[in-house]
Amino acid sequence: MGPLDYVLNRLPTRSTARHLFYGVLIGLTLSLTTTSVAAYYQRKRKALLPTEFEPRPIELRSDEVVDGVTGLIGNTPLVRMRSLSDALGVEVLGKAEFMNPGGSVKDRVALRMIADAEESGLLHPHTGSRIFEGTVGSTGISIATIARAKGYEATIIMPDDVAEEKVKALLALGGHVERVRPASIVDKKQANQNLARERARNFSSEPDDPAQPNSHHRAHLIPTASSSVVVTTTANEALADNTLMDPKEEREFAMKPRGFFADQFENRSNYYAHLDGTGPEIWRQTSGFIDAFVSGAGTGGTIAGTGQYLKSKKKGVIVALSDPDGSGLYNKVKFGVMFDRKEAEGTKRRHQVDTVVEGIGINRLTHNFDLALPIIDEAFRVTDAEAVAMSRYLVHHDGLFLGSSSACNLVATIRLVKKMGWNNGERIVTILCDSGNRHYSKFWNDDYLAKANIPVDMTIINRLLAEDA
Repeated sequence: MGPLDYVLNRLPTRSTARHLFYGVLIGLTLSLTTTSVAAYYQRKRKALLPTEFEPRPIELRSDEVVDGVTGLIGNTPLVRMRSLSDALGVEVLGKAEFMNPGGSVKDRVALRMIADAEESGLLHPHTGSRIFEGTVGSTGISIATIARAKGYEATIIMPDDVAEEKVKALLALGGHVERVRPASIVDKKQANQNLARERARNFSSEPDDPAQPNSHHRAHLIPTASSSVVVTTTANEALADNTLMDPKEEREFAMKPRGFFADQFENRSNYYAHLDGTGPEIWRQTSGFIDAFVSGAGTGGTIAGTGQYLKSKKKGVIVALSDPDGSGLYNKVKFGVMFDRKEAEGTKRRHQVDTVVEGIGINRLTHNFDLALPIIDEAFRVTDAEAVAMSRYLVHHDGLFLGSSSACNLVATIRLVKKMGWNNGERIVTILCDSGNRHYSKFWNDDYLAKANIPVDMTIINRLLAEDA
C-alpha cells in the first residue's frame, strides 16, 4: 500500500465528517452564547449599580473655615454601629445628627425654614422680629440657636412634661419659653402648635411681653404662599392686596418687627431640608451602596425628604418607619388608619398617650408625612422597654450615648434586617437624631423609668438579635 492509499484510508467517512462538523459548530455556538449571556448579565449588573454620585474621601483640611454657627449644620458623618453590624452580619450605619451645633437633626429644618422665609422677603434679620414655634424641644432649641445667630428672637411653646434639660437649654439660648399641658391638636386653647400660631398672629414688638398682643402695635397679617405659615407685621399701615409703595416705604415696611410662625409640621421647607441635604449626603457618603433607610417621624420631614431622594437615585432602596408606642403612624402605614391600640374610638381629644420617647410619633397626619406615605415600604412598632434597652446596649457595647428616638430607629433597623433575612453585608442607614444629653431627667433616669414601670433590661436586645429571621 502506497502512502497515498494509507492517507485516504485514514480519512473519516462522509457521515463521520458531517457529525464532526456539526459537533464543532454546536460547540462554538454554545461557547459564544454562554459568553454573550454572561456579558449581558454583567452589563445589566453594572447598569443597576449606582453611578451618579460624587465620591469624596474623608479628609482633614486646614483651610476650611465655615461662616458662623449655621455653617456647622449638616455634613454629619456616618458611623458604623459596630456591635449591631457584627451581630447581624450587615452594615448598620448611623447618620450622626447629634453632631449638629444645636445637637439634633432639627438644625437642618430650622435653618431651612428661616432661610426660605428670608429669601421670600417674609423675615429680615436685626429688625426686632420674633420666631414662634410649638415643639417638644429639639426644634425649639434649633430655632433658638439659629435665631440668635441670625438676629431674631424666639418664643417656644412646649408641653410641660418634656425633659427639663430642653427647657434649660432654651433659656440659656435666650429663648422665651411658654409651657402648656400636653394636648391633642384639636384642642385650640392648649395644643402648643395652635398657641404658637396665635402668638404670632397677636405679635407685639413690646419687649416686656413679646408673646402677647399690644394695643399700640396691632399686628397685620402678611400674605404667604402657605396657609399654615403665619407672618405678621407691627407696621401701622393696613395692608391691602393692591397697596403700592415707593422704594423708601418698602424699606421702612420691611424693617418693622414681624412675628413668624414657622409651623414645622406643615411647612414644606422641612421636607426640602432633607430632600436637598440629608438625602444627598447619605447617597454620597455610601457611594450609592445602600439597601435601606430607617427613620422615625414626628413632623414627617426627615423620612419624606430623605426617603424620596434615595428612592429617586435607587428604586430598590427600602424605606422603613420606626414608630413608638402611642403614635398612630404605624397603623397608618400598615392599615391605612390613624389609630393607636391604646386609644379608644372617639377620644382624639385626649392627652398624648404616655411614652418615654420624645421627638417622634404623632396621632395626626401632617402634610410632610403625607409626602412620605407613597414611599414607605415597611413600618415597625417599638416599645418603650425596647428603646430603653437599646440605649443601654449601645453605651455598653459601643460607647454611644444616644437619645430615645435614635434608640427607636435602631430597634426598627434590627427588625427590618430580621424580616428581610439579610446577613450578607447589606447596608442600612438610620438617623441618630440626638444624644442622651437632653434625656437625663426621663429616658436616662432609672428612677423615673421604675416609677413608669419601664424595665431597664439590655437582654431585650440580646434576644432580639438572637431571633430567627
